[in-house]
Amino acid sequence: MTNSPREKLESRKLPMMPIRDMVIFPYMVTPFVVGRESSVRSLEEALNGDRKIFLATQHDASVDEPKAKEIYQVGTICNIVQSVKMPDGNIKVLVEGVERAKSTDVTDADGFFVATVRKGKSNFEMTPGLEQLMQRVTTLFESYVKLQQSLNYETMIASVRMDEPAKLSDVIAANLQLGIEEKQELLGIFDPAARLARIADVLDVEIEKLDLDRNIQSRVKRQMERAQKEYYLNEKIKAIQKELGRGEKSEFDELRKKIETSGMPKEVMEKANQELAKLEAMPPMSAESTVSRNYLDWLLAVPWKKKSKETRSVDKAEKVLNEDHYGLEKIKERILEFLAVRQLVKNPKGSILCFAGPPGVGKTSLGMSIAKATGRKFVRLSLGGVRDEAEIRGHRRTYIGALPGQIIQSMKRAGTKNPVFLLDEVDKMANDFRGDPASALLEVLDPEQNTTFQDHYLDVDYDLSEVLFVATANVLHTIPAPLQDRMEILRLHGYTEMEKLEIARNYLLKKQREATGLTEQNLTFHDDAIVSIIRDYTREAGVRNLEREIGNVCRKVARRVVKNGLKHKEEISAANISEFLGVARFRDSEVHDSPEVGLVTGLAWTEVGGSILTTEVQVLDGKGKLTITGQLGDVMQESAQAALSYIRGKSNALGLPRDFYRNLDIHLHVPEGAIPKDGPSAGITIGTALASALAKIPVRRDIAMTGEITLRGKVLPIGGLKEKLLAAQRAGVFEVILPKANEKDIPDLPEALKSAMKLHFVDQMDEVLKIALQSPLTALVEPDAAAMAAIPPGELATGQTARQ
Repeated sequence: MTNSPREKLESRKLPMMPIRDMVIFPYMVTPFVVGRESSVRSLEEALNGDRKIFLATQHDASVDEPKAKEIYQVGTICNIVQSVKMPDGNIKVLVEGVERAKSTDVTDADGFFVATVRKGKSNFEMTPGLEQLMQRVTTLFESYVKLQQSLNYETMIASVRMDEPAKLSDVIAANLQLGIEEKQELLGIFDPAARLARIADVLDVEIEKLDLDRNIQSRVKRQMERAQKEYYLNEKIKAIQKELGRGEKSEFDELRKKIETSGMPKEVMEKANQELAKLEAMPPMSAESTVSRNYLDWLLAVPWKKKSKETRSVDKAEKVLNEDHYGLEKIKERILEFLAVRQLVKNPKGSILCFAGPPGVGKTSLGMSIAKATGRKFVRLSLGGVRDEAEIRGHRRTYIGALPGQIIQSMKRAGTKNPVFLLDEVDKMANDFRGDPASALLEVLDPEQNTTFQDHYLDVDYDLSEVLFVATANVLHTIPAPLQDRMEILRLHGYTEMEKLEIARNYLLKKQREATGLTEQNLTFHDDAIVSIIRDYTREAGVRNLEREIGNVCRKVARRVVKNGLKHKEEISAANISEFLGVARFRDSEVHDSPEVGLVTGLAWTEVGGSILTTEVQVLDGKGKLTITGQLGDVMQESAQAALSYIRGKSNALGLPRDFYRNLDIHLHVPEGAIPKDGPSAGITIGTALASALAKIPVRRDIAMTGEITLRGKVLPIGGLKEKLLAAQRAGVFEVILPKANEKDIPDLPEALKSAMKLHFVDQMDEVLKIALQSPLTALVEPDAAAMAAIPPGELATGQTARQ
């Protein structure tokens, strides 16, 4: 430029505030929020003075408390136009840039920065060259605003209509979409002419970038339009060829042929053809076209006539079942009966079997074995936690993203209309506002109704009568009664120790060897080692934990084989099993060590098998209060009340005064108080504990019992007999008191269990006490009236009674 501005430099001290992610230019009005403590103090100092503050940008925006050297020297002196304190303690401030300045010295004063700034006041003369530069920059900025869509054209053009070069350059610089460093560079140019020249260079580069970006967008748009044009022309060519009878068959012809050969019933085929006619009339790119096409795809994907070739050989099926499972004779017998009926009846109705039993006894694997034995496909649907009826029946097509239910989806996966369909964990379903999935299953599992099962999505009848449904459950009381009524319940009980040994020897060892890459030469398991795992490391009705522990041993052996070579061999016996599994987790016996007063071993039945339930009674001085603890349910608390009433009614026979309870408090406790307990079968256990505590006679430690008690002392039958006896055996108790009514269930028990246990069948509570207590009860004899009259009054007052 011909005329350079003449600057007169002035110095001044001002409160200084570092700012992040922005550069403030003179003539720029901007709001921002102040939250830093040091910045708040700077702002308050400025407000208490002449409302002027020096704002400079910090180098790194991520630094919370920048030092003086981390702040640019060139900043802007600003007027504080307005400040508002917000509820969270921050201050919202509106500032107006006045002039640029450079800090020459920055000091810390009471927690905020004070800067000595030097500002330059320029006196310049307007020359033709400067006017031409201003015109060029204004023209470039107009072009820039047209290309930059984020800026309002009218507002920006109006803002740059001015005659002052300094103000023009600062207004344009403030509105350029640049980075912090580039804006800071423009702020650092004090000479307006030099600043305008630099802005012109920047605008040239930015306009070139925006032009390039616009050209790329235009090219992409043209390519998309060309692709759409080609698609339209191709579709038109297909239509012309179809009218002329030339070329390949259309997509609709292929769909029509698939419908004709799918084997659909007549009513379903009519609906499919109607849907296809609607699809042909729709525009290919419409949303409804996609919905109709998906519906047709589902109709064609579901098997309507394809079946698995069923193996009906009873001998082959028996062989497969015996290879896959040990024991479970009744279950295998029922499956073989089903196959025998299939040989005699051409189209029998589908059967619905429900395997109920504790975890780990082989319910799910039985379903897979049935499929293998019959030669059918196998599909599994887990119902655990299902709450939505639509999971079973599907959604109607009016909903976005609608799909068929899991029944139809599983049939599609099977690919045949006669698979073995496993409904796993049918007892874990729940219901809420989305419907009751258990009720939706009623139609699926009813042989009289499932020939016309309707899924909401397909909205046509689908025949499920040839499907062999198999359900599994741990407990039955959570399954609604109507659903139970539609299934044939087959109970799987826990395994005896001998059965577990056979299962481990014949199945689990082989499976875990293969899973860990070992051979019989690498690992030999002795029977006593397996028995030790069963007794000392697992307490379960099934064999899942047993398999897990065997796998644990195999993995440790595999590590030694890798370390010592493929010929390394390990022999696992009871003597060295602790090297692999650590210290034994369970004792041989879980019952108490010696006979005690008021301490009885009971038996319980849970959804994971049987368990022992120790019951304790303590008698204290008091006023006849009965305290019950241990998280006992309502039924169990009522059993305790009934047992106490029986004891009070039989007080003389127990050797107790008739009013013994008036001066005593009785505390009944069942340990493991964190676990809820309920059921009536602890009645005789509670009664025996009460009688023992009140009569001060210990109970035998080597005996367990189970049975419900009435007020008259009658012992009623219980359920889960096998599970309870197995629990007693696992706990080291081999003598059990049972209700007389359960004697009929003994033939169903495994022979090994019957021979190992000594069973006492009782009908009355008196019999229980005779067997369970270590010494017989001594009854009290009430004196007759004549004897009472003969006793002197002084002796009568002592309340003495004669013992028999």
